[in-house]
Amino acid sequence: MFTLTDEQRQFQESLQRLLRDGYDFDRRRAIAASEAGWSREYWEQLAGLGVLALTLPEAHDGFGGGAVDTFLVMEACGRALLLEPYLATVVMGAGLVARAGSEAQRAAILPAVAAGTRQLAVAVYEPGRRYALDPLVTTAQPLESGGWSLSGAKTHVLNGGSADALIVSARTPRGVSLLRVDAAAGGVQRESYAMYDGQRAATIRFDAVRIGADALLGEEGAAAEAIEYAVDAAIAAVCAEAVGAMSALLETTGQYLKTRKQFGVPIGSFQVLQHRMADMLLATEQARSMAQLAASRLADATREERRRIVSAAKVKVSEAARFVGQEAVQLHGGIGVTDELPASHYFRRLTMIEVAFGDVDHHLGALGALLFD
Repeated sequence: MFTLTDEQRQFQESLQRLLRDGYDFDRRRAIAASEAGWSREYWEQLAGLGVLALTLPEAHDGFGGGAVDTFLVMEACGRALLLEPYLATVVMGAGLVARAGSEAQRAAILPAVAAGTRQLAVAVYEPGRRYALDPLVTTAQPLESGGWSLSGAKTHVLNGGSADALIVSARTPRGVSLLRVDAAAGGVQRESYAMYDGQRAATIRFDAVRIGADALLGEEGAAAEAIEYAVDAAIAAVCAEAVGAMSALLETTGQYLKTRKQFGVPIGSFQVLQHRMADMLLATEQARSMAQLAASRLADATREERRRIVSAAKVKVSEAARFVGQEAVQLHGGIGVTDELPASHYFRRLTMIEVAFGDVDHHLGALGALLFD
């Protein structure tokens, strides 16, 4: 378990207060039902609090925070079931620009992200290829006049429908590369949809999209490692989010057991239900330990160590998320799956986190390969 500094504790309290006071369940449901699926008002409030700038480089209007700071933000996002695209824009998009982009690209993109005036989406997954990160159907060919012609398709692009700019993995003549694409460019077709948990993603097609030479993020053919790191960072982030969601679900389930009566007494007084709540608490705290380990070792571990720790954390957190979510729904009884109750929304988000960036089987296979190959 890592120890927070005084500044981190103060920031954590400020963020939790902002979300608790202004992002209640009814407000979230209204935001989820809106056309955009997120609130510009709350996005600007996050920017004003410094949330969007927290982990960005100090040279580009950020505060230079690290993965532990991301953990604090994502845990709070999980508790509030935040719909705003912090994961897609800051953790993945801005993280890739900061890691792989040129100084000019960082200067052009990161201050706007910190200010809340630009949103990003990272497009790496392709239709029919599950969790594979190496692009096959998305290609970029160099043009004689300079620049690139991008064609192909990407699926499950988080925030893909609302992003101002897309960071797209593509196969170029020298290998796997990253390209920055204006979301409004000609030939870009975006099909946005609401997922099971209310968050938004998109399928995006590129039909001979012409982009400039300056769109290349980093060196041509050298993007595989940066993509892998960005996905590992996203996994560590959703593990923290799951911990926040499970903690909140424990609280709301405990309150329900104290108020729901049967045989004239609160059902929370039944010992068998108390034991089930204790099991849920144990699973949540075990998940917290693994999520904190992933966050604390993300930046300083070797590639193999990082991949092993992140996959182990994803397995443990996913198993805990399924257990806690299912137990909470059962303890609520029939109303546990209704849209009017927060428990069902936490359950949906935990279910989506379980399969995000690789499900349990995928990461068990990855662990096996790392340990025995």
